[in-house]
Amino acid sequence: MTLTRLTAFMAMFVLCLGLWGCQSAPAAPPPSVGSTASAEGAPPSTVGLESYRLGSGDRLRVSVFNEESLSGEFLVDGSGMVSMPLIGEVFVEGLTVREFQRRFEQELEEGEFLIDARVSAEVLNYRPYYILGEVQNPGEYPYSAGLTVMNAVATAGGFTYRANRRTVFVRSGEGGDEYRIQLTPATKLQPGDTIRIGERLF
Repeated sequence: MTLTRLTAFMAMFVLCLGLWGCQSAPAAPPPSVGSTASAEGAPPSTVGLESYRLGSGDRLRVSVFNEESLSGEFLVDGSGMVSMPLIGEVFVEGLTVREFQRRFEQELEEGEFLIDARVSAEVLNYRPYYILGEVQNPGEYPYSAGLTVMNAVATAGGFTYRANRRTVFVRSGEGGDEYRIQLTPATKLQPGDTIRIGERLF
């Protein structure tokens, strides 16, 4: 094989390797459908309900094993307290449901009401959300799992003709700043959130 042919062969070999590498390179993953970045540089609340923290207005269903008199439905009041049988008021604001269960079990055992307390709990009704601004019927509405901003707007009678339908402002029910976020069908809400629909710019 002459030097010219050898050079040409090597060039073709390198080119084939390059093309094969491009085809086998993994594609970049698509963006998450449910993720929505805030226009202010911080994401809205996206905490799942399994990590949900209790607050005023939540109603709990509590079951104490083999103790029907200690079981029932209980409301978290405006001060973040729940009035429980035997042990009285317990501060639960900011606790997850699992943490609440452990707290109730601990209170029952430390008060010597039960030796081996076993408690299960679930949120029966989440605290309401609020929608303000350019909707037909602003106000307070009950929260349901999986609620989106579009669902909330529909429940409030829909947008007014002045409404900005591209971005909304959301303040978490757990406090903090109000964030402007892009409105998509997947934009979800958390219990206690406040949504504000602004005016569009003409």
